[in-house]
Amino acid sequence: MTIGTPEVRQAVVDWLAGTHGVTGLGLDQVLPLIGSKEFIASLPTYLGLGPGDLIGYPALAYPTYEVGAALVGARAVATDALTTFGPETPKLLWVNSPSNPSGRVLPKEHLKKVVDWCRERGVLLVSDECYLDCVWEGEAYSVLHPDVSGGSAEGILVVHSLSKRSNLAGYRCAFVAGDRAVIAELLAVRKNMGLMMPAPQQHAMAAVLGDEAHVREQHERYRARRTALRTALEAAGYTVEHSEASLYLWTTKGTAGEGGPDCWQLVADLAEQGILVAPGAFYGAAGSHHVRIALTATDERIAAAVERLSADR
Repeated sequence: MTIGTPEVRQAVVDWLAGTHGVTGLGLDQVLPLIGSKEFIASLPTYLGLGPGDLIGYPALAYPTYEVGAALVGARAVATDALTTFGPETPKLLWVNSPSNPSGRVLPKEHLKKVVDWCRERGVLLVSDECYLDCVWEGEAYSVLHPDVSGGSAEGILVVHSLSKRSNLAGYRCAFVAGDRAVIAELLAVRKNMGLMMPAPQQHAMAAVLGDEAHVREQHERYRARRTALRTALEAAGYTVEHSEASLYLWTTKGTAGEGGPDCWQLVADLAEQGILVAPGAFYGAAGSHHVRIALTATDERIAAAVERLSADR
């Protein structure tokens, strides 16, 4: 069961090809996961990384990338500039587009440069693509798209979750796909750790990957919430930056970096109106002037937040 049923792996291959233009993957290049978070936190362990190894991850980032490095004693560097590494070569480089928390989407030309840089140096590139179906403006690409990868999965892994696309957070349905040799190594390790996705979840994952109607319905629900909340925030004097994708509005006041308020002050100001948000500092020093506002509350709660923001003007 660790490798996953042929049905669930075929569903992944078909979905990546049909929805995201990723072609040429075989069933031995896909592995189901018990949610993506366990994989992100444990990947350095699976790869045998440890003290003396370097792991790179985005300057604004989901904290679990850094946690995974800390668990094995590796050194972690938060940066968006490959030049930061200088002559050093990381063993593992994370990229996250669309981003959590900022909702930023990296253009395919930039992703291609990252792929080329990693291949030239033998760095394993792992792309966290959990928000790839949550795009509101423009277009987001998987690093396995042939325009980015050159049609080869060599040196690349992509991680996908159905928590966002299909609202299946409690089901722990996710998968990793990419480099055949790395997938084989991950399978060997995970079999010995008993990391098997239960059969009911595998059936559920195969079913939802084959259905786009619920994705369109969910997408429009979030789009309506996003439009209402963004309009109210901007009318109340807030600035929304990036946020062209994902389930969040990356928000500040004024222009960040030019004397904008501290993120904790923004948290306090919004809390006084009964609106709870995440401080940007949770996602790295680069977020110290922002807050992350989620679109995951109910329609009724979003409407209440909009009303409070409007009443305060």
